[in-house]
Amino acid sequence: MELVIDLHLHSRFSRAVSQRMNLQNMYIWGRKKGLNVLSIADFTHPLWYKETKVQLEEEQEGIFRLKREKEIEAQFNLPIRENDPGMHFMLSTEVACIYGGRTKDGVSGSYRIHNLILAPSYEIALKINKALIARGFNLTSDGRPILGISAKNLVELLFEIDRKIVLIPCHIWTPWFSLYGSKGGYDRIADCFGEYSKYIFAVETGLSSDPAMNWRVNELETRSIVSFSDAHSLEKMGREATVLRIKNKESRIKPEDITYSNIMNALVRGKEKTFEVGYTIEFYPEEGKYHYTGHRNCNIVMTPEQTLKNGIICPVCKKELTVGVMNRVEELANKEGNNYEESQDHYGTIWLKDKKGVKPPFVNLVPLLEILSEALHAGTTTQAVTTTYDSLVGQFGSEHEILLRSPLEKIQTIAGVTIAEGIERVRNRQIHIAPGYDNTYGVVEIWDKESVKPNKNAVAEKPQQGLKF
Repeated sequence: MELVIDLHLHSRFSRAVSQRMNLQNMYIWGRKKGLNVLSIADFTHPLWYKETKVQLEEEQEGIFRLKREKEIEAQFNLPIRENDPGMHFMLSTEVACIYGGRTKDGVSGSYRIHNLILAPSYEIALKINKALIARGFNLTSDGRPILGISAKNLVELLFEIDRKIVLIPCHIWTPWFSLYGSKGGYDRIADCFGEYSKYIFAVETGLSSDPAMNWRVNELETRSIVSFSDAHSLEKMGREATVLRIKNKESRIKPEDITYSNIMNALVRGKEKTFEVGYTIEFYPEEGKYHYTGHRNCNIVMTPEQTLKNGIICPVCKKELTVGVMNRVEELANKEGNNYEESQDHYGTIWLKDKKGVKPPFVNLVPLLEILSEALHAGTTTQAVTTTYDSLVGQFGSEHEILLRSPLEKIQTIAGVTIAEGIERVRNRQIHIAPGYDNTYGVVEIWDKESVKPNKNAVAEKPQQGLKF
């Protein structure tokens, strides 16, 4: 059995986040996506902290459920999945550590490191908030607050409160705000966290990298590579996720197994107890908005090979390009890139696996709404796409189930040849992506110029109208 977790997202109290990001809607969309443990997000924001605390009740240690869960299930007729462990919440928040002292190529600047903080209880979360306020930090302006404190000193502050608090560096390759970022980061974990480096047992890939890219860095060898969505809207939840499996493969997940400690222990390599990381669900990294080096305004984009040849000065504006994730991986990598092999399961889904068989495998997916959008020649928020989405989820139980395991023949019967073909092409990696760069998402084409374009009329009859949230 599996436990699908997404522990990094944002509430409506964060900047540039949908106002629909409240607990009820997060619960509904978490069920649609196929998630089992979801972050409440942004517990540092005082208003959001109070709102969520009233709406949730603790089921197990550090694990919460909505008080209105049964009412919501009945009201919105949510899909039923066999042997599903249910939908739970955990406490986490993203913070931005911005502080001086960075010098690169003789130019002084600031370090800008985004970190995910996970807390085992509301009481501990409140202590964190009070400690940050006592340091003079403003927690009311943004759900992802800016802290004028080093990443190392942040860990020190957290551990003085409670040693069960966990810190995971977020989207570690993003140029502007991350551990290894070309614009605001470090070259080594020890340079960032000092003597607390040994407690950094997991790092988050971010949308522009996947585990195979991270496997090339020696210091990540003993750390878990996790993936979460960093969602700013309901539809983006679960686009990346980490899937835990019960270590005793003959056992089923029991309610008492789902605890904060068991989930955190699953991410400590070599210390796994009840759960272990089974696999991660990844964006195609080319679709991430910092994969290649470039300048959006100048329409300049370069591969690592082109960057090595031409340098990082923009040929148009003569300013420094935003160095992409691929370039940064090449700078810090200690190993060659041919470190994985492909394996196709009986559903036609291709998995990427560590050649040594030591690390958890991963799968790259395109979100179902994007597949439907291209197949139906309509935007992701149009009625045609959202109605088809709700119909498929209702039939198969969740988006992840549709993308990974549902029989293509049954999908074709329900939704038509074109949609089934689109899902098949994503499963077997027969897609084209113009890579993202400089804050611009990559452009996915499931049917590229050399493929047969989908027929506008090759869709199923209009599904039953679904509920909108």
